[in-house]
Amino acid sequence: MARRRSSANAPSAEVDLTPMLDVVFIMLIFFIVTATFIKEAGVDVTRPPAVTSEPKDKGNILIAITESGQIWIDRRAVDANSLQAHIERLHGENPQGSIVVQADKNSQNSLLVQVMDAARDAGVTQIAIAAESM
Repeated sequence: MARRRSSANAPSAEVDLTPMLDVVFIMLIFFIVTATFIKEAGVDVTRPPAVTSEPKDKGNILIAITESGQIWIDRRAVDANSLQAHIERLHGENPQGSIVVQADKNSQNSLLVQVMDAARDAGVTQIAIAAESM
């Protein structure tokens, strides 16, 4: 008579998913840490063309000025009176950062000057104005 194998000696047919989950989790952490997040001011503006424009790697604080005179930072409309406080807060988070002002080509120059003055009063010395290359 042939003996049947007992279930205790039978090889396991289960697949151990722990190593695969560990690898997936480590890859997820790697991609999150190495991803660069794009910061946006919150609105689309039509930047004026400029022959002397130079590409800038990145601006850490983006400020947008719309044609209607609104000022946007971090996808929120900001009052001109509280602009300096917002810039100080964002500059405090990243002291090495610079400011890029995206002013619409039909916006008022007085708002651009007001934004630049608020940035300088907040202690930021690196300010750039965004323009389209010709």
